[in-house]
Order: sequence, then structure tokens, then C-alpha cells
Amino acid sequence: MAYWLFKSEPDVWSWEQQVARGAEGEPWTGVRNYQARNHMRAMAVGDLGFFYHSNIGKAVVGIVEVIAPVRPDPTTDDPRWDCVTVRALRPLPRPVSLGQIKADPRLAQMLLVTHSRLSVQPVTAGEWAVVCALGGL
Repeated sequence: MAYWLFKSEPDVWSWEQQVARGAEGEPWTGVRNYQARNHMRAMAVGDLGFFYHSNIGKAVVGIVEVIAPVRPDPTTDDPRWDCVTVRALRPLPRPVSLGQIKADPRLAQMLLVTHSRLSVQPVTAGEWAVVCALGGL
């Protein structure tokens, strides 16, 4: 299993909207960055990801699971862009802010810190454990 981080602006697609989609989940559409797209191409069903509110809130707020493999993004006719489908698993008891992540030396190499603009990014097992602990899991 691999770990990921999915960034979404909560005024565009929020954790609450993701939760409301239930077991059927939601395609993670609209990614228009080659590196982020390639990360989705590397995902497997069962992988877990952090749901991160960007711009507003700037915090990891929940955990999602990849429930369908990569496929063409249905929001465009451009064959370069793909998406996976994710479903909400659980909220973090305590959201973990970007400030907390940046302040923790164990997370200094996390891509959220070093490549903050990337909308879909891998998370190491160690980083996953630290963020989960900070979030009360």
C-alpha cells in the first residue's frame, strides 16, 4: 500500500462534500499538472491518502481511500489527463495545519513542505504515521 496527499480548495470541493459522496466516492478530476497526474497513474486500489484543504484552512482534515484505478478524466476530452476515484474513510479528530507540519522537524522533507504547489503527491510511511499521530489517530 502507498500513501498520498490530495489537495482541494474547500470552496471548490470540501471534505464535507467528499463525505457526502459515501461509498461510491468521487473521481479526483481537474488535475492539470503532469507530475500530479503521474502520481495518480502510480496509485492502486486500496492506497490511502490525506484530504488536505488548501488555500482556505490549509490543513489535513481526513483520510480517503483509492477505490477505482486511474482512468481518463471525464471533465475533459484531452487524453493527457487522468483521475482516480476516492472515498472518504474518516475525518482526523484534530485537523493538522500546514503550520504544524512545517514546524515538525520529522516532516521537513514532506513534499507538502518542499513542493507545496503540487496538488497530488506521495507521502512516506513515516510521514503518514507522524501526521496521523498529530491528528489524533
